[in-house]
Amino acid sequence: MSNTRAARDLDTSRPHSARMYDYYLGGKDHFPVDKQAAEAVADAYPGIFTCARENRAFMHRATRVLAQEHGIRQWLDIGTGIPTEPNVHQVAQSVVPDARVVYADNDPLVLKYAERLMRSTPQGRTTYIEADVNDPDSLLTAPELAEVLDLSQPVALSLNALMHFITDAGDPYGIVARVMAALPSGSALALSHCTPDFDPPTWEKVTDIYTRSGTPVQFRSQKDVTRFFEGLRLLDPGVTVGHRWRPTHPAGSETPTDAQVSLWAGVGIKP
Repeated sequence: MSNTRAARDLDTSRPHSARMYDYYLGGKDHFPVDKQAAEAVADAYPGIFTCARENRAFMHRATRVLAQEHGIRQWLDIGTGIPTEPNVHQVAQSVVPDARVVYADNDPLVLKYAERLMRSTPQGRTTYIEADVNDPDSLLTAPELAEVLDLSQPVALSLNALMHFITDAGDPYGIVARVMAALPSGSALALSHCTPDFDPPTWEKVTDIYTRSGTPVQFRSQKDVTRFFEGLRLLDPGVTVGHRWRPTHPAGSETPTDAQVSLWAGVGIKP
């Protein structure tokens, strides 16, 4: 699939979750329809900007911890979204220059910007594959994945703010279990997931905005997010609010509230 086709396939007639997320992060890869929907979310939930920022920060910390403390040298990042630097490979390769990263998304918008995901260190490897998390078998058998990742060695599965776009009807737990089953002992799951736990009425409004825009969502409780880690050894501090997972906030910086972040996050190791 070429970037030309990707650009032609872009639908700018309705909001897109990846472009809305880009807006939350202060990016420029969005259209007026996305800005309008994102601002509707922000009106209902002003913390959305904090949530998006803390989600990225969790991804950075989790990647560093897995590289530095657990010997991970390979990552599979599904639901990559519009590239925002630093990306997983930039964080991982800043710790271990030979890190290998496969990005996967089924979105032509992401493909349009995929060249940003290819700037690997000389020692490492990165690639982007067009694949759908709803079809994990086709993802795991993609030739491009086998070219970069050695599935006989530990791999970190990175699912950042993705699984709330898979409703229970799509079997989200089965999807995660299927991918983790294909990874060897010592592999890891790093996952973040928005939650209504701290302000249910607000998150009901956010759900309605996404659903009306054509993107079904299901935000989950801490208990339900923890289910994704069944069979794994959770690293301390377990499944916690995103900014409370191994925080590295500079001294004197203002710590957001749990309700502002409204994001459960955790990292588990496969025995």
